[in-house]
Amino acid sequence: MTHSVVLGAFLAALFYVLIPGPAFLALLGIGAGQGRKAGAFFISGHLVGDLVWSSLALVAIVGARTIGTFVFDLLGLLCGLYLAWIGWSAWTAKPKADGKALMVVERPFRRGLVFGVTNPKGYPVALATFTALVAGSAGSLQFSALPLLLSVSFVGFVTADIILISIIGAGAVRRFYRAHERMIVRCSGVLFMGFAAQALWHATPGLLGWRKA
Repeated sequence: MTHSVVLGAFLAALFYVLIPGPAFLALLGIGAGQGRKAGAFFISGHLVGDLVWSSLALVAIVGARTIGTFVFDLLGLLCGLYLAWIGWSAWTAKPKADGKALMVVERPFRRGLVFGVTNPKGYPVALATFTALVAGSAGSLQFSALPLLLSVSFVGFVTADIILISIIGAGAVRRFYRAHERMIVRCSGVLFMGFAAQALWHATPGLLGWRKA
């Protein structure tokens, strides 16, 4: 296994958390309304879901040789299209009504745990993100590489969580988010569409029979 694959797994986990999405925006809302401690509890619970979905994504990627490349390419295509839809929805989202009160979360850890595990977007986003950064070497990976990839992904998740916890709840962050919420959401849409393009770039040649054996 090459260093580029290990680095790709780390970056995929890092970007999976840092790229603005439903959980990212929920964390900003909790941090803005309840402070850094509540946000830390939320993101700690959400880490469980991150590990579940990334594990399934890596199993799908590494298992491509056993299952067959067609299944993997089809999953990549579907997830790429789904990511593109998420990105377009974020780009075209309308701003919320002014003065809307923030919801107070009484048990942020439990909210993050449930949010992360039950989020229907978790698997396709994880698969598309890891596909974009790891799929180029998927053909050379074995199931024996899973423990290392999962460990590296865990480090990426924790690193991203530390970054988020260090910035949420700050007055400047709260003011910036509230003043530029529409811009933040639109930028997240562009990033999602970028990962969609990467996933489609890897999946389409195999489906069309253009990829060399």
